[in-house]
Amino acid sequence: MIQAILVFNNHGKPRLVRFYQRFVFVETLDKCFENVCELDLIFHMDKVHYILQEVVMGGMVLETNMNEIVAQMEAQNRLEKSEGGLSAAPARAVSAVKNINLPEIPRNINIGDLNIKVPNLSQFV
Repeated sequence: MIQAILVFNNHGKPRLVRFYQRFVFVETLDKCFENVCELDLIFHMDKVHYILQEVVMGGMVLETNMNEIVAQMEAQNRLEKSEGGLSAAPARAVSAVKNINLPEIPRNINIGDLNIKVPNLSQFV
């Protein structure tokens, strides 16, 4: 079944837009971003893609219920906050390295024929 017909010119401007099933994508974005604007789309592209993925997957429309899409988006936001998000990953990695209890810092690492001399890393800790 054809859901929509979109015709764009060479400059990317839409010249013909016809939807055969009501699909209010902008209203869903508006609910998720609270008065969505173009900057929301630019700076939160990952969330926009997530919302679109909730609606369309593999070229098939999966969900058109705006309340269900918003609920899934809120669940995703809660999950990201509980995990600390990707922005907290470097800090967690540094703290994990600092918490390693080594009796002394290895100076030479020998693996078979490979001999690695470890530089003095105390200046970085």
